[in-house]
Amino acid sequence: MNFLDSLKARLGPAKEKVSGLAQQHEGKIDHALEKAAGIVGQKTRGKYGDTIEAGTGKAEDALGRIAHKDDGGTPPPAPPAS
Repeated sequence: MNFLDSLKARLGPAKEKVSGLAQQHEGKIDHALEKAAGIVGQKTRGKYGDTIEAGTGKAEDALGRIAHKDDGGTPPPAPPAS
């Protein structure tokens, strides 16, 4: 067994735990991301709004992939943005 195989074998349980926690707390994490984006937007007075929105979207997509990797990695559809 080479180094990468050994590393993957050791990280397997951690990945499962992270996935379970992400799925369990997905709503809270999404809320925290939105809140953080809002605070940063206020502090920068909207100057980097597009960049903040893009980064938040990527983080939410990554969270969805981690949380729903057992069901093909497809998160449920997001509610419409308001």
